[in-house]
Amino acid sequence: MELKSVTYVKPREKTTIQKLKQSWRLYVLLILPLVYLALFKYAPMFGAIIAFKDYQVSKGILGSDWVGFKHFLRFFHWYDFWRVMWNTISLSFYQLVASFPLPIILALSINYVKNQFFKKSVQMISYAPHFISVVVMVGMILLFFAPRTGIISNILVLFGFADINWMGKPEYFQSIYVWSGVWQNVGFSCIIYLAALSSIDPSLHEAAVVDGASKLRRIWHIDLPGIMPIAIILLILNFGNMMELGFEKVLLMQNPLNLRTSEVIDTYVYKVGLVSEAANFSYSSAIGLFRNIINLILLLLINRMARKAGQASLW
Repeated sequence: MELKSVTYVKPREKTTIQKLKQSWRLYVLLILPLVYLALFKYAPMFGAIIAFKDYQVSKGILGSDWVGFKHFLRFFHWYDFWRVMWNTISLSFYQLVASFPLPIILALSINYVKNQFFKKSVQMISYAPHFISVVVMVGMILLFFAPRTGIISNILVLFGFADINWMGKPEYFQSIYVWSGVWQNVGFSCIIYLAALSSIDPSLHEAAVVDGASKLRRIWHIDLPGIMPIAIILLILNFGNMMELGFEKVLLMQNPLNLRTSEVIDTYVYKVGLVSEAANFSYSSAIGLFRNIINLILLLLINRMARKAGQASLW
């Protein structure tokens, strides 16, 4: 009996047009996000050139006089440059150190709770403050820390301590800002880590329990390695926003007494660009562009360090 040879015919690869036709619904879903990015993220980048010009509304962006790095040098030579830079960097770093590990700790703790009612109650209570608006949050802070009438002051006086004007002391501003933010956002931030923990193979824990591993050992050798990639990605993104605190909460908590430690780049840009009578758009744009360049450099450095260390990275 004669055996016939069988030749394998490689299936023909689909062209790009065929792939587009096959998955056209997915590409339709991308239209609105792409339009949003184009209109509100990339198109405004053209306006960044006013940082290198003496922008005048009557002349327009292209018609205004080119001045190069004049506004950057003006900011670098400003007498309060180093104080504002230090306030921004120290507040951002303080916030990162305080807020980054706590959601991980909370997620690990909730993950080992057996009582479902208690578990869900802790989750709800911890992430509910995230939905409080910034204005309401700052109003609560001012009420709690108000001298003579605030609950914090009354508790201190009750235990024999002296009343303190918390919001008038520059040395207390950063701690109040950071820990109020931690209280507001720690529960919501831990949701990401709870999702990562739920994707860990349960058989790993079963094998560890059979081998006699304690909960701390299981956390160290199973849970932490399981959530490490997402933790590294979030850490990289947080470093990429190191210089960008947002001015709303800082501005609302500011007063003439704590301005020495509460003035940051974002509030200064807001004041010189919109609040001041001069409304120097070019100067404020130069400061904002400088801040964004620093953020980009930090993002690239941290991402490169994570990749060199063999950890997860953005690219």
